[in-house]
Amino acid sequence: MTQEGWIKAGSGKQVLWFIFAYLPLLPLPSEGFLPNFWSRVLTLSWDSHTHQYMTEQAILTVTLEVLRDVSDQNRALAEDEVRLGRAFWRAVGEVVSSNADTDFTTSTQSNPVYHFDSERIKDSIAMLRQLWTQTVLSVRAKEYQSARYSLGQLFHSLQDFYSHSNWVEMGQKSIYLHLMQPEELAIPVAPEDKPTCSDCFTATCRNNLLPAVTHTQLLTSGYPSSSISKPHGKCSHGGILDKNTALRAKGGINKDSTSPVFSPHHYLHKEAAALATEATQTVLRDLKDTVGDEALLRLFSVKQKPALVFVLDTTGSMFEEITAARLRAHSIIQSRTSSLQQTSTFVLVPFHDPDVGPVYEEEDPNTFMQHLENLIALGGGDEPEMCLSAILLALTHSPPLSDIFVFTDASPKDAHLFDAVKALALKKQSKITFLLTEDPYYTPGRKRRKRRSKEPLPSDRFSLYSSLSSLSGGLTIFTTDLDIQEVSAIVEDNTAADKVTLLHVEGGPELISDYSFRVDSSVKKVILHITGTLAECILTSPSDQSQSLLSGKGPLAELEPSQGLYRISLLLPVQSGHWKLRVVSEGHVTFNVIGDSTVDFLYYFATLANETHPGLARVEGSPIAGAPAFLVMYVTSLDSDTEVSFSHVTLLGAKGERLQQVKLDISSSSSFQAWREVVGLVESVPTVPFCVQLSGRDSTGNEVERVSTEMVHPTHVKIQVSAVPSLVPGHISTVGFEILNHGPARLFTLTADDDCDYLQMKGAQRFPVAEQGLYRSEVNLLTPATARAGATVTLTLTVHDLDSPDSNYAVVYLTVIPPHLDTSPPSCSVARVQSECPSVCTQSSWSVSLVVSDNGRSGLAALQLQKGEGILTLFHNAPFLEDVLDESGNMKKQTHKDKKTSEDHHHRHHHHHSDHKTRLKTGDPPLNISAWAHTASQPLWVDYTSSCCSAQAEVLVWDRAGNTKRCRLTSVEQRSSDRSSDTSGTAAAEFTSIVVSSLLWFLLV
Repeated sequence: MTQEGWIKAGSGKQVLWFIFAYLPLLPLPSEGFLPNFWSRVLTLSWDSHTHQYMTEQAILTVTLEVLRDVSDQNRALAEDEVRLGRAFWRAVGEVVSSNADTDFTTSTQSNPVYHFDSERIKDSIAMLRQLWTQTVLSVRAKEYQSARYSLGQLFHSLQDFYSHSNWVEMGQKSIYLHLMQPEELAIPVAPEDKPTCSDCFTATCRNNLLPAVTHTQLLTSGYPSSSISKPHGKCSHGGILDKNTALRAKGGINKDSTSPVFSPHHYLHKEAAALATEATQTVLRDLKDTVGDEALLRLFSVKQKPALVFVLDTTGSMFEEITAARLRAHSIIQSRTSSLQQTSTFVLVPFHDPDVGPVYEEEDPNTFMQHLENLIALGGGDEPEMCLSAILLALTHSPPLSDIFVFTDASPKDAHLFDAVKALALKKQSKITFLLTEDPYYTPGRKRRKRRSKEPLPSDRFSLYSSLSSLSGGLTIFTTDLDIQEVSAIVEDNTAADKVTLLHVEGGPELISDYSFRVDSSVKKVILHITGTLAECILTSPSDQSQSLLSGKGPLAELEPSQGLYRISLLLPVQSGHWKLRVVSEGHVTFNVIGDSTVDFLYYFATLANETHPGLARVEGSPIAGAPAFLVMYVTSLDSDTEVSFSHVTLLGAKGERLQQVKLDISSSSSFQAWREVVGLVESVPTVPFCVQLSGRDSTGNEVERVSTEMVHPTHVKIQVSAVPSLVPGHISTVGFEILNHGPARLFTLTADDDCDYLQMKGAQRFPVAEQGLYRSEVNLLTPATARAGATVTLTLTVHDLDSPDSNYAVVYLTVIPPHLDTSPPSCSVARVQSECPSVCTQSSWSVSLVVSDNGRSGLAALQLQKGEGILTLFHNAPFLEDVLDESGNMKKQTHKDKKTSEDHHHRHHHHHSDHKTRLKTGDPPLNISAWAHTASQPLWVDYTSSCCSAQAEVLVWDRAGNTKRCRLTSVEQRSSDRSSDTSGTAAAEFTSIVVSSLLWFLLV
């Protein structure tokens, strides 16, 4: 553990204001080849391509390909885009963020292996393949969040190869297949003692790579000053931010942008970006082939209905609550049955004291309902229960942007987990809503929970629940057993598709309060939820028509009152414009207004990063109070029928008060048809909690407002993780972190929690940090030898000031990988080829026999015929000798009729002896080899036979580690080689003659 001074002069406000001053004068930019879209501005390279753009474009392209394949329709591009949903763009954002963070995170930004720098090409290739295997393991384990993290890192390094190496300068027009496929041809790397560049004395460096490198096809890459020491005569990375550009050989070779100030080989930027984009798409297509269409769509949260997540107290007093949850779940599932192409996630976490779980995470609604039906309200007694433990499990197993509903009547026994629950809820932007049927022994109502102790319970025993719902954007509803069925309607409201928030405020103790919200033309349905107790509630429409909601039916809305919750539905059609609420309340109330609309937004805070690769670095955790920051907004699901122009963001306090308005700079935006990314400068982050409201106008002139309900808690302390290792069974892994104190000298505590109990030491660490100081430390996790490969461990770190509410958090996803990672793909070896294709293709067939085996340690997993009109037959043992040799050991001569008879025999044999062989055709799902073969470690014998009218085929083979072998087969008639003797001496010689007589290649992609 170390502590050192950490002071940086200046706030950076002048730089930020300078950037924003000249932005409106610039033409509309296209995307650039640096970390993210903002890098275009910092490098003055408007017509470049960034890591962000290439990644987003590749994911969108391949996703739409998969959707068209799945739906078997050729729908218009725009129609597909707008239906991808907010969750899709958030998932894409996680991949993009992981990609960009490779340039910003301490452990990776200067490591040449992550960037193909300093001629560490072999090490970088090995890391690419490890990240691939790690991604596949995570997807197969349904750990999609950690899969997106490793995929983003993979994309960054893969894209950097084309910008940082001399691949483009070598005249290569296609991607380097060997990067991801070991069996493809490898280009040698220039020896360490071999000079690679000559001096260049201008910003643009042409022909500075030595002919001995380019002409002999040797790979090299630049040495940045942030990396290892540069040998004499080697190429530099280059650009104004690279100090090595002044060392011989002077200049550089990077193609990161179109700006000569930052990229000496800027004139080759477009070629490098095109290859990097193609390589990114190739990885995604290979991933789709490896894990399947459905898994890829789930990885990116495509077309998924909102998750249904229940945390249920199962003690004896909870019968009515469990029944209400069942009925609501059934209603929701029934309403979703018409959306056959849209999937859902269902999570159930039961709890009482002392048991929590198990977690039921299902994709099948019927299985989920069966788990609910099996719950029994039993036992109990002591009032506190293990509620926060159950919520933490629900957060861990549910996707981001989920609404989590907690049914209980007991306070939490595990209050020490509050920080971990808070951190994970904010990280995932998930809302937690509590439906509390209080213990009436100490409150008005009928007695329910039998307690051993008759001591009064504290009046604030539910305060942690209220805090969690408040900071996450949920609600805390105090109701009764009699009203729980009606109150649970909020579950159905909040899990509807295309739900947006128009207003979310917590009222104070004032008796009379006024609130307002705006409805635009894209909003089709509006529901108000008000918690607390009301004496009067008057609703006024944009046309100044009013209705007293508590007085009965009226022209504007319909009220459904329950104990603890007022549910108000605006009558259809809903008027666009400014709606008002005047409320007379009896104590604290909370207002939440939601509507149905495709227009929504996501956001994050960011700071300038001015290292070798300038850009905007995402702020993890809470932003620093009083400091400047960028607010990056993703506006999602825009279409041709919804023209919206957003102009500004308002930071709102907890009671809805306006704290600060932030102007959005549209000229700096990055956009696809279905979404737009815009940025604004927060000159000084507020010092009090706030939420974000996005404002603009639609095509009819109506104002458009959307609210992100989670509360941002500014702070004066920052925690950032410096190293994210993989977890290896039986080994200890170390996670390093830094704590930066933006306030006076003070005492802090750090708490760490993980969901698998791998942490070696638990409990709070206490340490002092000087004013503007930095403190470094680490935590260790011991992964048990029985840990499953691909599993994810969620680690939360929370730092607290002992004498103030100041705190911050970091969430880390750690993936378990095997001790000896298998990165070797399977192989296909030719055993026999027959090609007798005349000019009339319908009269004959061609065939090839293969031996499929695994070159690594994991064993064969699956095989699929992906392309071709023939039949692929798999055998446990070699079938070839009895088919091709006569009694004397010579090759049999087969006529077309013989072949047809043989094929019919094989077909009959398949039905009667399916345990010895099986058949596949194009369109069949991958064959699970482990379920069919005797052992996955033994080779398989495969025969492919097709009409000569279909001269090509493609076979995919996977091993259990996720490595893929893609075999492309083709038959080309070569009559000069078909004259081999029919009476060859041995079978081996005959096989060799047949192989030579036909053209067959296996291309591993």
